[in-house]
Amino acid sequence: MGWTRTATEVLHEGPFVSLHRDSVLRPDGSKGTYEHVTVDDGVRVVALDDQGRVLLVEDDFYLQQRRVLHLPGGGVGGQDPRDAAARELEEETGFIPGELRPLGVIDPLPATTAARTHLFVATDLQRGTLHREDTEIGMTVQRWELTDAVEAIRTGRITEAGSVSALLLTRPRTMSSTGVGGAQRTTRR
Repeated sequence: MGWTRTATEVLHEGPFVSLHRDSVLRPDGSKGTYEHVTVDDGVRVVALDDQGRVLLVEDDFYLQQRRVLHLPGGGVGGQDPRDAAARELEEETGFIPGELRPLGVIDPLPATTAARTHLFVATDLQRGTLHREDTEIGMTVQRWELTDAVEAIRTGRITEAGSVSALLLTRPRTMSSTGVGGAQRTTRR
C-alpha cells in the first residue's frame, strides 16, 4: 500500500456517518490531505421466490429526490454480514431465507469510503414479519422476473450499485443452473 496516514481529524460525527480529514503521505512521497466518509458496511440480497422471481423493493430516497427500485438491504449495524442480510430481508420484505449464499463483495465508492457491500442470494423463502424503519414507511415489495430486472439495469430503472452488481452476478449463475431466461450455452472454438 503506497499511502501512509500521519494524522486524522474528525470533521463530523453523526449516528450513521462520520467525515474525516487525514494528513497523508502519497505514494510518491508528497504530503497531502484526504477527506473520506466512514459508514457501516452494507448488504444487498437477491431473494428468489419459488418461481425464480426476484423480490425488489421501491422506496423514497431523500438525496435522489425520487423513488428508487433496489434489492432489499442496508447497513450491517455491527452484525456479521450474513446475519445482517437475513435481518434486512425480513425487515423489508417479510421473508426469511431458507438458504443464504454469498455472491461476492463490492467497494461501491472506494475513493469516498472504505465501506463495502456484501452481496447474497436467498432462496427457499419462508414468511416472516415486516419490521420496517420509519424512513421505509412507503416501501413496497415487487416480484420481477430476473431477466426483466437485468433489463431494468440497462434502461436505468435500477441504478443502486449493490443491486446492479448482485443482479448481474446472479443472472449467469441462475441461468446456468435452472435455465432462467431460456439461455443456451454455446462453446466457441
